[in-house]
Amino acid sequence: MSQPARILLALFLGLSLGIAGAHFGWAGAVPFVAPVGALWLDALRMTIVPLVVALLVTGIGRTADSARGGGLALRAVILFIAMLWLVTAIAAVLIPGLLHFFPMPADAAAALRSAAQQGGGAAALPVGEAPPITEFLRSIVPTNPFAAAAQDAMLPLIFFTTLFAVAVTRLDAAARDRITGLFGAIEGAMLVMVGWVLLLAPIGVAALAFVTGINAGTAAIGALAHYIAIVSCAGFAAWALAYPLAVFGGKVKLMDFIRAVAPAQAVALSTQSSLASLPAMLKGCERLGVPIETAGVPLPIAVAIFRVTSPAMNLAVAIYVAHWFGVPLTAGTIAAGAVVAAITTVGSVSLPGQISFLTSITPIAFAMQVPIEPLALLVAVEMLPDIVRTVGNVTMDVAATLTVARKSGRAAGAETA
Repeated sequence: MSQPARILLALFLGLSLGIAGAHFGWAGAVPFVAPVGALWLDALRMTIVPLVVALLVTGIGRTADSARGGGLALRAVILFIAMLWLVTAIAAVLIPGLLHFFPMPADAAAALRSAAQQGGGAAALPVGEAPPITEFLRSIVPTNPFAAAAQDAMLPLIFFTTLFAVAVTRLDAAARDRITGLFGAIEGAMLVMVGWVLLLAPIGVAALAFVTGINAGTAAIGALAHYIAIVSCAGFAAWALAYPLAVFGGKVKLMDFIRAVAPAQAVALSTQSSLASLPAMLKGCERLGVPIETAGVPLPIAVAIFRVTSPAMNLAVAIYVAHWFGVPLTAGTIAAGAVVAAITTVGSVSLPGQISFLTSITPIAFAMQVPIEPLALLVAVEMLPDIVRTVGNVTMDVAATLTVARKSGRAAGAETA
């Protein structure tokens, strides 16, 4: 059984035992079980800041290296980044709207908040009036990046790290390689630590789910289903953009694109891996008039740095948790989360789903002042939204490659740009 499947099984076993415990009067077990889940969550939190910093430095370095690979590669990177920001902006509007018209049932939200508090989780954060725009802008620039890291002030920390990473790309090759090599080693060590923590994930998730089940009852199951549906909508919105991009940017017929991309979507659906879908994507591009030697430039870059559904769905998770805990979100707060979502996406390359889920969404939650404790439960059901993520990414990868090839004059029937 795969690790995601084990974590999902642990979630449902924990919830089932908790719901049964509520019926048979096992509430006395909560003080003993809750610390197990809290300890596992704390072990996971301790890795987030160094891992996010290392991933950003190495991810921006990889993006810059890709952009240096010639005109075709540079066009691909520019299009990919533009699409990432576009889908993030769409999610920032779409998800609050969906939650307004289709909110989590009030009784389920109250029960889950109570369960989280009794299980050692966070209560709704006190949120005052939104600060003036000048104060907000000043808060983005950290006077001490180490203090920002210590205080989990993710927006200023990410701002500093992004500038630092961009500055590193301007150094000579030898100095650049030394710095990115150091952060690459830190990244590798932190991923080993996260791997150790995730080995214990079924125990931690089962403990948290037991506490949730015993306090929230069957409302927890309905709430998780509601969460999956809402967050998946952000992925579907990003996925849907691939079709007009292929038609108007790639200059192909809609049905031709649907038929050509279907084999890659099937591989993505069965493997939940964009990398495993790469051969089928290359064949699909060739079928639509893009030679393999041309598609072979933007497609690997797309697989590495262009996960179009990620910022939209990651932001959707943070907004959903805010809705769950009753945390008011201003336009400025959502904008801060959107900026962090779009930037941190470049650091999620080739990470397992559970790791990228936590490393990408935790900074967004910190930037929006949203509790992160629910993420320990939501990561258990990530296997289901991850299908939407992967199939959507693969579809957009092909559409974007067609567009870049067509605009560069390297596809059949294209005019030289």
